Formats: sequence, structure tokens, C-alpha cells
Amino acid sequence: VQLKESGGGLVQAGGSLRLSCAASESAFRFNAMGWYRQAPGKQRELVASITSGGSSTTYADSVQGRFTISRDNAKNTMYLQMNNLKPADTAVYYCNRITFRLDWGQGTQVTVSS
Repeated sequence: VQLKESGGGLVQAGGSLRLSCAASESAFRFNAMGWYRQAPGKQRELVASITSGGSSTTYADSVQGRFTISRDNAKNTMYLQMNNLKPADTAVYYCNRITFRLDWGQGTQVTVSS
């Protein structure tokens, strides 16, 4: 398994969660990485990305100012801090490279109740 997501759960609107992505070294090192999500009946979308060194990040408009992506290259791990969660954030969250994507992991379910 090259990518493994964890940290999802059920939270009320306005709450917070921190997702983790544990990756193999070959999957992670020297690669820009991203968090993606797929809501029921919708296509998978990229919500946040981070460069290989972690110096630059980008966010989808829908999560800008609420989500923070980070990575620890020594641990081959990436994180997504999600604050002020909204019901629209309900989805399965996945991590993967930005280019030359690997097989998708199982993802982690995030459910935000109103």
C-alpha cells in the first residue's frame, strides 16, 4: 500500500478534523502532493496541494481560509487541517500525487452534520 489516509470522522458544522496521509517513500519524496475529495454523486476534486519541499500551497476556493495542508518529509506524511467544517465538506478524502498519480487508497470518510 503506497497511500493510506486516516483521521476522518463525524463532526458537527463548525468543528475541526485533521487528516493524515501516510505514504511510501517512493510515492512521497520529491513529489507535489494533494488532498482530493469525492462527494456522493460528484466527481473527485482537488482541494489542496503542496509542493515537494512544502514551501508552496494552493487551495480550492471552497476551502480557502479553512483548510491547511502541510507535510513532513522526514516521516513521508502529509496532513490536512480542516477547520470550520461545513456540511458541503462531506466526502471521502484521498491523498495522491499531483502528477503521475498512483493507485488511489481507500480514503477516509468525513461527514459534517448541520
